[in-house]
Amino acid sequence: MHTDVFLKEVQESGKYDTTHEADRAARVVLALLGAHLVGSERAELAARLPETYTLILLNPLQAAEPLSPERFVRATAAWIDGATNATAQWDIGAVLSAVADAAGAELTHRILMQLPPGYDVLFGRPTPP
Repeated sequence: MHTDVFLKEVQESGKYDTTHEADRAARVVLALLGAHLVGSERAELAARLPETYTLILLNPLQAAEPLSPERFVRATAAWIDGATNATAQWDIGAVLSAVADAAGAELTHRILMQLPPGYDVLFGRPTPP
């Protein structure tokens, strides 16, 4: 996937005015996500993203433990200047829905299996009860 296509999808999903805003959200969310993925799933996802974001995903921020979805939102808010939990959740949804589209259903399912319960909603792919 080309960078401009990925950013356009994030920008449209997040209703950002500029690609700069979409890029900022993508960089933070993918750095945090990369800290939670391991093995072939992280490598496969990285191969489906633009090179700029591949490097971010493969060289993530370090996580001492898996973050719950709520803590993931708070961590995202802490990394984006002026963000609140509500705006961070919006940013996460915009980025992770584009990530899920790039990954495809099967890889997205495997990624969600690595993450704590509740991430399916952040990816815009809620699991039926």
